[in-house]
Amino acid sequence: MSKKVLIIGGVAAGMKTASRLRRRDKDVQITVLERGPQVSYGACGFPYYIGGDVKDFTSFTHTPQGFARDAEFFKNVKGFDVLTGHEALKIDRTKKMVTVLDKASGTQKEMAYDVLVLGTGSTPVRLPVPGAELGGIHNFWFPWETLMVKEEMEAYKVTDVVIVGAGLIGMELAEAFHKQGLTVNIVEMQDRILPQMLDLEIADLVKKPVEKAGIKLYLGEKTMGFEGKDGRVTAVKTDKRTIPAQLVIVAVGVRPNTELAKDAGLDIGPSGAIAVNEYLQTSDPAIYAGGDCAENTNILTKGKMFAPMGSTANKHGRVIADNICGDGVKYPGVLGTGICQILNWQAGSTGLNERTATAAGIEFASVVVPGFDRLGYMPGAQRVIVKLLADVKTQKVIGAQVVGTGGVDKRVDALATALTFGATLEDLSNIDFAYAPPFNGPIDNIATAANVLMNKIEGRLRSINPKDFKELRKNDEYTLVDVRSPGEFKANRIAGCTNMINLPLGTIRGGAETALPDKDAKLVCSCQINLRGYEAETMLRALGYKNVQSLEGSMSGWPYETESGEKK
Repeated sequence: MSKKVLIIGGVAAGMKTASRLRRRDKDVQITVLERGPQVSYGACGFPYYIGGDVKDFTSFTHTPQGFARDAEFFKNVKGFDVLTGHEALKIDRTKKMVTVLDKASGTQKEMAYDVLVLGTGSTPVRLPVPGAELGGIHNFWFPWETLMVKEEMEAYKVTDVVIVGAGLIGMELAEAFHKQGLTVNIVEMQDRILPQMLDLEIADLVKKPVEKAGIKLYLGEKTMGFEGKDGRVTAVKTDKRTIPAQLVIVAVGVRPNTELAKDAGLDIGPSGAIAVNEYLQTSDPAIYAGGDCAENTNILTKGKMFAPMGSTANKHGRVIADNICGDGVKYPGVLGTGICQILNWQAGSTGLNERTATAAGIEFASVVVPGFDRLGYMPGAQRVIVKLLADVKTQKVIGAQVVGTGGVDKRVDALATALTFGATLEDLSNIDFAYAPPFNGPIDNIATAANVLMNKIEGRLRSINPKDFKELRKNDEYTLVDVRSPGEFKANRIAGCTNMINLPLGTIRGGAETALPDKDAKLVCSCQINLRGYEAETMLRALGYKNVQSLEGSMSGWPYETESGEKK
């Protein structure tokens, strides 16, 4: 008798497992249970339907050739059974049986398995605040909810939308609603946008174009409740204000669906997701788990983490199918890589950031390095800012954040690859990146950042992060030495400095001792992208100045206030 494989969950991990398994084994009996009405849909693209980039919603539910990915399709084309509207209620591990509810008929039945796969996914977090039940408040997670949001935008002539949560979904939807001409307000309890991805100074760089576009950010504010009239939301109340809204999206994160696993006595990991081993088996070897419901291992720290991502779910499905076939494939884990588009900016990260590196007990150093995604004289050259983190002792790269108006995805993917294989700063510096003026500079931004961070760790560069200088610029013990040309200085410079002079790089050797007589003074050198700033730092140290630093990122990486005109 052929092996019976029962899969609970029919979106990403479950359907990938089933499809891969059928290709590997023509005889195995495969049945997928999905409690919802649809399977195998592309939820990650839903914001782009709201924004108008994707015109036809069936793009998410049909093949590129126009065939619906429904139960009939998977039966006829893929060769396995899919039961939609069927909810798994209970797992009997001793009997290897699952109690299943047919939601249409209300009847229950038991289904046997030799191998069980849990791909139960995750559920959006709902805010337990007054008014949460009002119409017009959505989590934007399921296909039917996405369609409802689109319909309500038109039916209720929505002009004001509030998004609670400034993570990936929240920021993608901010762009989508902005494209549709709505007034967009974002409420975020933490002090920055994309708080899980970006360190503060990098998030603040992306915040500037968001606010310039008219999207209103209320950071460091807690949502306390919702106001309504005639059963529909009219406003969002925070701990600081009331914001009008005819439509609200709550995007404050998701939780893994683990109830079925818990009730069956399966182990739940420290992250709150189902514990799995390197083969993606649960504490019961006959049961696998993958996708959002399953715990992941952080490749760098080896700690456990909850990392809901469609790309990860598909990888899980492939590994599970191969292991059901007896291959013994190990899944190495994840880096937590992510990326999103926000207006004309892109923001991505991979590996650890300051918060997670500190939590892991790693002594690290970091730099912020701006540049262009190709040679600056080429048409279409776009701005790119890289923040790189490395272990001080080993110089192993542990994390990166990349933001800018172009070329971000290329750098994030290259860095994710490097981190996966344990690259050091020297490795990054020496990678043979493709070079031609339309595509890159002779030294890629990644290699430049690696070189700068090596200089910093080895003491050749003494730099200061923009978020640290934000306050120090007001300290009268510090002087900002802007080494750009007078024209650049007049056009745009850092605002709010108690002490600032314009000392062009070419005048330092002959004029520094006159302009800066105190060689014990605390000096911070700045230019446009910090190349001249670094050169000025080394020049001043050679002249005997003892307390010289350069400002990381200089003007191109400065996320805070600037000014122009004649200096008063």
